[in-house]
Amino acid sequence: MIDLRRLPDLWRRSDVTVRDFALALALIAVSLVPAIRGYGTQLGGLPNRPFDALAVAVIALECLPLTVRRRWPAACLALVAVGFAVDQLTGYHTAGGSALPIALLSAAAHLERHRLTTVVLASAAYVSLAIALDQRGSPEGVTGFVTFYLAMVLAWGVGAWLRTSRAAEAARRRHVAQTTRAAERARIARELHDVVTHHVTAMVVQAEAARYLTGAPDRLDQALTAVTDTGRRAITDLRHLLDVLNPDHGTDHRTPSVGELHALMEQVRQAGQPVEFREEGRPAEEAGSAEVAAYRVVQEALTNALKYAHGSRTAVSLHHGAEEITVEVSTDGSGARAASPGGSGRGLTGLRERVDVLGGEFSAGRRPDGGFVVHARIPAGNRS
Repeated sequence: MIDLRRLPDLWRRSDVTVRDFALALALIAVSLVPAIRGYGTQLGGLPNRPFDALAVAVIALECLPLTVRRRWPAACLALVAVGFAVDQLTGYHTAGGSALPIALLSAAAHLERHRLTTVVLASAAYVSLAIALDQRGSPEGVTGFVTFYLAMVLAWGVGAWLRTSRAAEAARRRHVAQTTRAAERARIARELHDVVTHHVTAMVVQAEAARYLTGAPDRLDQALTAVTDTGRRAITDLRHLLDVLNPDHGTDHRTPSVGELHALMEQVRQAGQPVEFREEGRPAEEAGSAEVAAYRVVQEALTNALKYAHGSRTAVSLHHGAEEITVEVSTDGSGARAASPGGSGRGLTGLRERVDVLGGEFSAGRRPDGGFVVHARIPAGNRS
């Protein structure tokens, strides 16, 4: 038994030809109603002809081509126009004549090529029909023929407007899709930069330090273990990030938060960087993207400290306010620069963009004593 509640959904999912065929049948049915025979479009005003078998054929010729009005609009318009001309010349004047403006509208909306040629040929065909009707004694006159032509021009204009609107909407959607993809690529690039740069820098610093510990096996073993642990954390973070690129991944993918900062501090200390960490207040229950941004600010600042001020005292301050998270990372002096990949400035730029998107403030620069300080104020609360 058919569920009537599913009929609207089945109708929307059906092929356009099926739906247009239903329109054609409906118009045929209306044209065959005895009460309205002879009361359709009457171009030319010729005397009405009694309804007969030929009238049924004319109605079918006018209406059935509407089945392909969207798939083959030019063929539909040509067949409907022929049926309309026969209808008016024979004097049936059926309601099937209403198929002509529908065919014109559809052609204007769906015809991809030879649009100007179609307009010229249709206009020439109409002029020929007007002349033929006039020769048969039509009392319509020039004014009547011109008025009907303008009405058909209006139908074409409506179809052209629909086509333009549809094209504009498609262009808007493409632009939105391109903008979304670009923003997603930028976000992933920032995440990759933050993850890879931090872990690789820590590994380089740790490996560099291990070179000078060959005479102390215990400390050498600790240094190499730290390199191994850092490498494993890098692989884990990269796997989580790459999972996000998988279209089948769930919404529960891992993102770092300020709660993981203690592990980050320990990792940096193992790389030989003395770090002091001070945290005030309690994290908001739903800090959302603010926690991720705060974590990335600290991570990038510590990465730069490892690269450009290795061995210098570094202080990390984190304050959880009612409506914002404040982060400050400062490094004393220039330290002994470790061998590491050269900086591109992308990290700080990415952090500034990340914080700006959340409506916060970000600054990074040298201190008068030669050190470096990174400061960020990130609105928290119910953001996501």
